[in-house]
Formats: sequence, C-alpha cells, structure tokens
Amino acid sequence: MNKTSQTSTSHKFLFTQIHSFLTEVMNYTTLVILFSLQTLFILQKWDPFYQFLTISSLLLVAISKHCFSRPSPVYLLDFSCLKPPNFCRVPFSGYIEHALKLDFLDEESVAFMSKVLVQSGQGENTYLPPAIAFIPPESSHQEAIKEVHLVLFPVVEDLLMKTRISPSEIDILIVNCSGFCPNPSLTSIVINKFSMREDIKSFNISGMGCSASALAVDMAQNILNAHENSTALILSTEILSTGWYPGKDQSMMLLNCMFRMGAAAILMTNKKEARRTAKYKLLSTVRTQTSSDDSSYYSAFREEDADGFTGVTLRKDIIQMVGDTIQAHISVVGSKILPYSEILSYIISILKKKYIDKSINVYVPDFKSVIQHFCLPTSGRPVIREIGKGLRLEESDLEPAFMTLHRFGNQSSSSLWYELNYMEAKKRVDKSDRVWMLGFGSGLKCTSLIWECVRPIISEAQNGVWADCIDKYPVSRGDKRTSLS
Repeated sequence: MNKTSQTSTSHKFLFTQIHSFLTEVMNYTTLVILFSLQTLFILQKWDPFYQFLTISSLLLVAISKHCFSRPSPVYLLDFSCLKPPNFCRVPFSGYIEHALKLDFLDEESVAFMSKVLVQSGQGENTYLPPAIAFIPPESSHQEAIKEVHLVLFPVVEDLLMKTRISPSEIDILIVNCSGFCPNPSLTSIVINKFSMREDIKSFNISGMGCSASALAVDMAQNILNAHENSTALILSTEILSTGWYPGKDQSMMLLNCMFRMGAAAILMTNKKEARRTAKYKLLSTVRTQTSSDDSSYYSAFREEDADGFTGVTLRKDIIQMVGDTIQAHISVVGSKILPYSEILSYIISILKKKYIDKSINVYVPDFKSVIQHFCLPTSGRPVIREIGKGLRLEESDLEPAFMTLHRFGNQSSSSLWYELNYMEAKKRVDKSDRVWMLGFGSGLKCTSLIWECVRPIISEAQNGVWADCIDKYPVSRGDKRTSLS
C-alpha cells in the first residue's frame, strides 16, 4: 500500500476514535449535569415543577440514547453470480466418458454414477474445474489456487463494476469455503489481488457446508452493527479441485456427481444513504443446529473409506434428519415472522395432538402469508421436496431451486444467490416483497435470512447469470432429466 493510502487510513482511524470519545464524553456530561440539577432542586426544596422537568429531561435523554444507539438497518446493495467459462462445461456424456477412463472405477461404479446423474435433476450445462478433467483428476494445491482465481476474481470485478464501489471502500471482507483453507488465506488472496486497505477486517469461514453463505450474511450483520457507516463484501464458493473422492464407496461417490462450480459476491452496508440504491433490506436472521444429536452429526460426515481415501459419507437416513432439522428450525423462524393467528393455530394443534388425538397432524403454518419468495438448498430433488413439504409450498415456490439445480447443479452455499437472480430475471420480485433464504449444511445446521425488497428490480434478465437462457426456463416436464417431479 502506498504512503498516501496509509496516511488516509491513519486519519480515518484517528477521526473515528476521536468522534467515539467525544460522543461518550457528551453523554456522560449531560447525565452529570441533569443529576446535579436534580440534587440541587431537592436540597433547596424548589418547586416540584422543576424536579418534574429534570426527571422528564433524564427520561428524554435515556429514550434518545436508546433510539440513536440502535443499529442502523443493514442493506444488500447488489450481488453477482459466477458463470464459469464454457471450457468448464461438462455434459453427461463427457462426464461418463471421463469416468470410464479412470482405472480405479469399475463398470458397477460408472453405472452408479450415470444413474445418479440422470436422476439428480441436473441438466447438460453444469460446470467442473479444469483439474477434474485430468486423468486421474488433479487434486494439487496449485490447481486449487488456480480454481480460486477462476471463481472469485470475476465475481468481485463484476460486483464492484455494477455498484461503482472501489476496493478501497470495502471495510469488511468475509470469504466462505468449506473444504479448502490455504495459507495465505483466501481473504489474503483477494486483498492482494484488489489492493484493499491495510485496516480491512477480514474473516475466513470453513467447514460450514451449504449453509455458509447465509451464515456469512448473519456474521456480516453482527460486524456491521458494531461498525457504523461500513461496507462488507462476502464471497461464497466451494473449491472442488481438492474435494474429488477417488474411491468406489457409493455413499461417498454421490458428491462427485452432485457438486458443481459456482461462486457469488455479495455487497452489504449499513450506510444511511444506501436505502435509496440498495436492492434489499435485511429484516431478520435465525441460526439453529442439531450437532449435539449423533444421528444428525454423522448424517453427512467426512472420513476415510476402507482403502484410506477421504470423502464425505451421506447416510441413508439423511433425508429424515433433514426433515426433522428443518421442522425444528422453521418453528423458531415462525415465532419471529408469522402473524399471531398462525402461531396460535400451530400451538393449538400441538396441544391437541399431545393431549386429545395423537393421530392428527400438527398444523403447518402458512408462511406464504408473510413471505412471497423462497430460496432453498439445491442439495438434490429429494431434499428440495422435503423442505417444500415442511413449509407447505407449491410447485411454483420450488421452481427457482429446481431450475438452479438443473442449470448449474449443486453449488453449495452460493446456490441461494443463483435462485434469487433467477427470480429477479423472471421479474417476479416486486418492491416490498419478502424473500426467505434458507441455508442448510452438515452438522446439521440451518441459517435463515429474511430480506425485504426496497426498490424495483430491473434489467436483471439482460445482465445476470441467467441472461443467455432465462427464456428457456422453467424446463419442460416431459424430459426425464429435466422433470420437476
């Protein structure tokens, strides 16, 4: 960083500290004066009116301090999603042809992979990093770093260009990637590439699975609440070059077939002037997890197989565990966002089932009474179905998740942003609409984000990641590979 930038940073830090100190001094001085006056009035036995006036002033100061000390609203300025280069596209035929050339896979393993692909809900235009195209796939550190550059740099450049924000204006940087933790860190790679400030607050999130992007937003909100007038950049991705499982255990081979390239960059701020240009305002965040339960904890677990190869095992009861975890989570979310009539109906149904008739079903609240759009995990059609059932959603509500799975595959935590961009490209998000993002990851853990659209969304059909194909979606139900059922 040059000398001018260092001087500017030092001046900004000094100004912030002086402003904070003077504000506290003024607050305490005001309270001391008011208490002194009240003591004087009591000792001098002045008219009660003056005592009432002093007490009223104290209350006014306390109320004002409470109002002005509340965190500023947190806004989503904009976001960008990665469209990988065409040379990374992997149609089914190319994927199977490549698998047949791998000497560690037998015919039974390749047949299993082919079956998973056809039934997965993915289409023919998903993407894998170049390292996977090697025979055998190259899982070196160097290839993983190349993938980091390939997925993160373009989305940052696109987002900064769209928002006309300079890298030097970023105060907080959060990067989430579950399986790849290099040294220097992913945040350091980004800071170095874009010459960000030396006082930027940077954080890496690893091991949090598909819930990591939603979790990063919750984390950014907490940091912004502690730092007024700041801007946070979140980068969400999953590096696949180091995650390829080279064995034949079918419970571990599933992720080789499902995960695909993807990345998203999200720009958030608590600056007051952002309310005029931001897309969304963050209304609420909710985080829950069930890691204390062994069945939940081991339902998706990274471990070695019998041959010593490391992969992620997906247990057979994972769908049931997902359903149970989601049910517990939406109960917490519902208590925050649902009208009292829906909450009361839910409580009554629980009491009826417990004390009157155990055969009746518990009432599922109508979340669509307060939420217009849903971004769900694209972890596969069964998972999407299970979540939709738990939330009592219709086919149209599940469409963004199914179509994102079809066009881009399961991109881990960044998939939520592809879904939101899909709805924007379809011109379905109107001002004042609410969007529920549900992040779900191993552990098991859930993170929910409730957004409110604060301005009309325009031109996304021409500018977003869906620009070249949005008119082709939703896909026809007649094709087995693209069917929603």
